[in-house]
Amino acid sequence: MLDVASTIAQYNAGRDGERLRMKYELMRRSSWSFVRGTCHLFYSRVAQESVLREGPVVWVSGDLHLQNFGSYKGDNGLVYFDINDFDEACLAPCLFELVRFLTGTLVAAEDLGLSRAEALALCHTSADSYAGALRTGKARWIEAELAEGMVRDLFDALSKRSRVDHLNRRTVLTGKKRALKIDGKRALAVDKKTRDRVLAFMHAFAADQDDPNFYRPLDVARRIAGTGSLGVERYVVLVEGKGSPDGNYVIDLKRALPSCLVPHLKAPQPLWQSDAERVVEVQQRSQVVSQALLHAVEFDGHPYVLRSLQPSEDRVDLHNWNGKLPRFETVLTNMAQLSAWAQLRSSGRQGSAIADELIDFGARGDWQVSMIDLATQAAAQVLADWRAYCAAYDKGAFEIETKAS
Repeated sequence: MLDVASTIAQYNAGRDGERLRMKYELMRRSSWSFVRGTCHLFYSRVAQESVLREGPVVWVSGDLHLQNFGSYKGDNGLVYFDINDFDEACLAPCLFELVRFLTGTLVAAEDLGLSRAEALALCHTSADSYAGALRTGKARWIEAELAEGMVRDLFDALSKRSRVDHLNRRTVLTGKKRALKIDGKRALAVDKKTRDRVLAFMHAFAADQDDPNFYRPLDVARRIAGTGSLGVERYVVLVEGKGSPDGNYVIDLKRALPSCLVPHLKAPQPLWQSDAERVVEVQQRSQVVSQALLHAVEFDGHPYVLRSLQPSEDRVDLHNWNGKLPRFETVLTNMAQLSAWAQLRSSGRQGSAIADELIDFGARGDWQVSMIDLATQAAAQVLADWRAYCAAYDKGAFEIETKAS
């Protein structure tokens, strides 16, 4: 029988203690936070279910849930709404992606004020939307001008936000110079040794770019973001960008770890030069336009992903469904479609199914109910695992001694 506490502790061993303690505290708050922080545990529970093997093998993000969609600036300067987390990306049967999404929706229901019946209805909407998008065989995207509901609200909010607003939230301005804001919520201080290593890396990286001055580093901090990845080595770097103080850019530098889904798969995986290359390549294939400044790099002998920083404000505020279920249906329809479009967009690459196979699978009507039944069972298991985790947490199983860096 799987020991929830020891499984979680073993998986997170070696992470930065200060941020790992934050993760453990966050996971204690709700089953929704818990499921987002335990992707590895989730797949260990469901991976052997036969229904998951029925779908074609595709490129998946590996951790599809409601909080892993958001807006971002593309490398063409335009803003898009799409899947935005590919840390667990790999080659897998497509229903592994969908069951994670449906389970997350059911688990999130209580936090979001949804009834059980409403959450199940949303699962049916999502499964049908995913199948329908595959059936068309054409990878599309969400247009800002045509977006509806909560996604439209997000685009509208972004259109009113300036670069200076973004910088002011992340930095403090003294004269004409900015420094990162160390607030314990978005960023933590780094020790001098780490700071010097990151600065040296950024200077070396900048020297190899077409515009070296753009990447000239000004400040470094440890970044606090996400749930599942809290504790993974991650830095926020302030760079010169287009000129100080208001043309500065904020960059995310995050260590890439192996996908937690792969050990549970039978599908052979391509050989990558590094896990950072895997994350970046799958993201570039799956998104309609690649995120700005996206690079696979090596730092301190480990693979890292470097990209423009993606603020938490760039996610849909799911609580703003205002008791109107059609608003929620619209955003989940969009998310399910985006998942299907990503799989179509990356089809036929390094062992993934071709579009014809995905079209045929979308036309089938024999898997949707089984998937929702499995997601319902998985959600019940998540709740049981969360309760076991909370009991262990309350007994001190996850106490961590930390010191500020």
